[in-house]
Amino acid sequence: MIEVDAVIIGGGIVGSSAALFLSQTGRRVALLERDFCGSHSSGVNYGGVRRQGRPLSQLPLSQRAHEIWGRLPQLLGIEGEYQRSGHLKLARSFEDLRALHDYAASSQGFGLDLQLLDRAQLRARFPWVGEVAVGASFCPDDGHANPRLVSPAFARAARQHGAQVHEQCAVSAVEHDGQRFRVSTQSGLELRAPWLLNCAGAWAGALAEQFGEAVPMHAGHPAMLVTEPLPLVMDASTGVEGGGIYARQVARGNCVLGGGQGFALDAARARPGQHAVIEILRQAVELYPFLQGAQAIRTWSGTEGYLPDRQPVIGHSGTQSGLLHAFGFAGAGFQIGPAVGQALTEIICSGASTTSLDAFSITRFHSISAA
Repeated sequence: MIEVDAVIIGGGIVGSSAALFLSQTGRRVALLERDFCGSHSSGVNYGGVRRQGRPLSQLPLSQRAHEIWGRLPQLLGIEGEYQRSGHLKLARSFEDLRALHDYAASSQGFGLDLQLLDRAQLRARFPWVGEVAVGASFCPDDGHANPRLVSPAFARAARQHGAQVHEQCAVSAVEHDGQRFRVSTQSGLELRAPWLLNCAGAWAGALAEQFGEAVPMHAGHPAMLVTEPLPLVMDASTGVEGGGIYARQVARGNCVLGGGQGFALDAARARPGQHAVIEILRQAVELYPFLQGAQAIRTWSGTEGYLPDRQPVIGHSGTQSGLLHAFGFAGAGFQIGPAVGQALTEIICSGASTTSLDAFSITRFHSISAA
């Protein structure tokens, strides 16, 4: 029986960052990942590192994460291709442009420094945007990074600070003996700890349900593709008001695009699907005309957890002392993930997070069920 202070289930960016920050405080940590750390949604997402467009309730955590991203090399030893290119949110109608103005007004005070652009200003500043866009909102300090580099790096850094990181180590049983959690794995490990962190992404619902906290979470499979290297044109990460597609260009010239939903092959694998890829390409040529004729060289998908209100669950269990949840980020956990890991660390070490997590309590679903 391995005795630790905290067992973390799920080696994505949330679980791995919690492992890192807890280890930095001297806590004994075991991080369990059934595949490889950062191999699911944390490693196959678009790579957007944005605050713009988030619900206002998430902005305090997102601002906190923004500070962490700013010291990535000191924290992880790599830059992870992180760049603050700015995030440009495009409007394809005047109704959408009004929505961007409303968001800019409601988010004042959170430090986003949003810059609203009409059609002429957009053309002058970002001439590569298509005529279909009637305006935009620009957040200058948002950006993008390479999730395939950054997400696993959190787990490596946690190991360097003393965390036990067990990959290809699926959990087979979890119970609470009245004092501590007892966790068994398919590889034969037996662990015991007073704290259990449920950071298992799209698969976290099963563990929550075991402790009487079923949530209406469903899996989503974002469609992604990347082009051949192209001349450098796109100098901001982009999204579209109301949804559709998102795109960015990396330093090598490849353009990463995403949008729509794919489908699951099984519990662990997903594909983007032909229809979703065609729709991405159709919208891309309208919004980014320089992509006309570009070759898509790879497509992929992953599995993410979505809750009905598109808000994550973060914080204390409502039924079991010592159980902390952090899941359901609806495809937007990459940027905010490190701040969530830091907040969970504060709960364990200090009794509460310095950033309010009230909006993300799992009990919001229980009260609905009870009613």
